[in-house]
Amino acid sequence: MNNIPEIRLGIIAVSRDCFPIELSIKRREAVVNAYDGEVYECPVTVENEKDMLEAVKDVTSNGCNALVVFLGNFGPETPETLIAKYFDGPVMFVAAAEGDGDLINGRGDAYCGMLNCSYNLAMRHLKGYIPSYPVGTADDIAKMTADFIPIARAVIGVKNLKIITFGPRPQDFFACNAPIKGLYEIGVEIEENSELDLLVAYKAHANDERIPAVCEDMANELGVKGNNYPDMLPRMAQFELTLLDWAEEHKGARKYVAFADKCWPAFPEQFGFEPCYVNSRLASRGIPVSCEVDIYGALSEYIGACVSADAVTLLDINNSVPASLYEKEIKGKTGYALTDTFMAFHCGNTPSCKMCADRAVKYQLIQHRLLEPAGSEPDFTRGTLEGDIAAGDITFFRLQCDSEGVLRSYIAQGEVLDVPTGSFGGIGIFAIPEMGRFYRHVLIEKHFPHHGAVAFGHYGKALFEVFRFLGIGDIAYNQPKTLPYPTENPFE
Repeated sequence: MNNIPEIRLGIIAVSRDCFPIELSIKRREAVVNAYDGEVYECPVTVENEKDMLEAVKDVTSNGCNALVVFLGNFGPETPETLIAKYFDGPVMFVAAAEGDGDLINGRGDAYCGMLNCSYNLAMRHLKGYIPSYPVGTADDIAKMTADFIPIARAVIGVKNLKIITFGPRPQDFFACNAPIKGLYEIGVEIEENSELDLLVAYKAHANDERIPAVCEDMANELGVKGNNYPDMLPRMAQFELTLLDWAEEHKGARKYVAFADKCWPAFPEQFGFEPCYVNSRLASRGIPVSCEVDIYGALSEYIGACVSADAVTLLDINNSVPASLYEKEIKGKTGYALTDTFMAFHCGNTPSCKMCADRAVKYQLIQHRLLEPAGSEPDFTRGTLEGDIAAGDITFFRLQCDSEGVLRSYIAQGEVLDVPTGSFGGIGIFAIPEMGRFYRHVLIEKHFPHHGAVAFGHYGKALFEVFRFLGIGDIAYNQPKTLPYPTENPFE
């Protein structure tokens, strides 16, 4: 994936001048030795503001874009917090536990120092990431450092992201309403374009000499059984090149790009195909292309790609699982109730690597009904990647700016069940504990749209920390039965 940040991590130890500086140095070295990965060890241990400036200059000149500030002892409150001001990147603050020396000359009091560090960060309105329990041994700090990597990757990605849109939202899709105020609040740039701009660019790529190579790559990805319409490949390859070139030519001052495109009703007839398969291919490379100009869907997908360093998708929270299917395939084989399950669907934008082996390029049944003559062979409604989504762990989540301009989010972990759907599109049977209550008291109660981003694995912990770091005050989740929602009727 070349559209998400590469993290170059540095660690700076800090020391209160009335404590032995050797204690911080020794403990920093132990953390570096315990960490299973690359970390640049800053040789400057910060005791004062001049040290702070020198340390920040050192880590910056050595290519660091994320930092661990390590309180090896109590730490100097002002210099250590100013690191977060002068360093251009996310900073994690952690502190050393006692136990590696005596409690006379070997006691560091970093447990105490972390309190003042947090207080000073707040007074200066500086952002620093502090883990849920930030005090630990070298092994503990090494684990916190590993957990910080995906958080840092997402924060850096968001701050350097441009979302490029084509076209207004389709009629009756106000659920994808996207006040751009929320984007600017978290540092995302946006470029809004017309569908005509995209069509002009697409036509300009006709007979592009790169098209045959992209067609070959598509054919290899799909295989013989998945390549139902070989004649469609040149059109889709032309579109893929159009989007990739647009991204390079229009990212401007930003490093990373995501798209939010209008994909119906005009698109298929004017372009000659459905864009879903191409969208799936870009998503597999860390370039989300959300459906129906869902700007916050694209943003959510991009955050998921940064956190997971893997392909993601955007799906409708679409339909309930029939009771007959639940009784036959799910009940008694899992611990899920019927209301814990639902089907998540989109026309065909999920990357092939996240689908069952029988996935294939097909046609969009709903659009065929709407746009092509009844009973006709599909023509321009071809181009979806369809099949069941592969079983495995997932995290369903979304960051959204509501109609009042307030950023809010949700996160729910669950799984895709190994149960055939018997339906069309890119679809799977999803199970999330207490989904029924979550559906009513979060998704409906807080007016979230029907689109949700999907990361393939359990990434709730990192996503929660990313949203907190971005300043999102409302982070909802699927609460257990023992924890009622504020709007839940206690008498039911």
